[in-house]
Amino acid sequence: MAYPGTERRPVFAAAPGPDIAANLAAVGEAIARAARAAGRDPATVDLLAVSKMQARDALAAALDAGQRAFGENRVQEAQAKWPEFRTAFADLRLHLIGPLQTNKVKDALRLFDVIETIDREKLARAVAEEGARSGKAIDCFVQVNTGEEPQKAGVWPRAADAFITLCRESLRLNVTGLMCIPPQDEEPAFHFALLREIARRHGLTRLSMGMSHDFEAAILFGATEVRVGTAVFGRRSAAREEKR
Repeated sequence: MAYPGTERRPVFAAAPGPDIAANLAAVGEAIARAARAAGRDPATVDLLAVSKMQARDALAAALDAGQRAFGENRVQEAQAKWPEFRTAFADLRLHLIGPLQTNKVKDALRLFDVIETIDREKLARAVAEEGARSGKAIDCFVQVNTGEEPQKAGVWPRAADAFITLCRESLRLNVTGLMCIPPQDEEPAFHFALLREIARRHGLTRLSMGMSHDFEAAILFGATEVRVGTAVFGRRSAAREEKR
């Protein structure tokens, strides 16, 4: 049985083009409604526009509409897209929301403001060491594989407490929150509630959860960042369909 208010809903229908400014406004209004329905201040929920595989014109349209926080899946793709915008928009914030390989850690710390996908000790150590070397104490989220899906990244819930403690106390990473991607074929409410409980045990206040089809449910369960791509930029072709 779905929790009240957590039913999956169709993504917003993007206008031909699409009209990114209008889509951003519609998503913003939906976020505000969901936050108020949960008894929360809408200002406590940030929209992270998922901009992977988006062209420069789409990014420029979003920036012109006032959007400043974006999520990218791959370091190399982000390197090719964002440096010029960094120069023009000092308040731009980039989150890495895709898997990070240890050989890309140095580049990731140079470009991103937040890494949301810390999920194994080798990676955590590499980020900690590069942060110490470069003097950049980047914000990090631990990714939790709430559905224990073997094909997905993320530390499993049973190992999350020990891993979070290792990252914060031994490696001195600046872990500020948690992230999850619920299984596509399951009710997301259980996964959002599980992530919230793990965060509560560690005093973490930032929760990155919820995408185009379920961000309203995520807000009900305490999301502080929702990762929305399709509802902002429109659907891509089947070959490029959004996975995050």
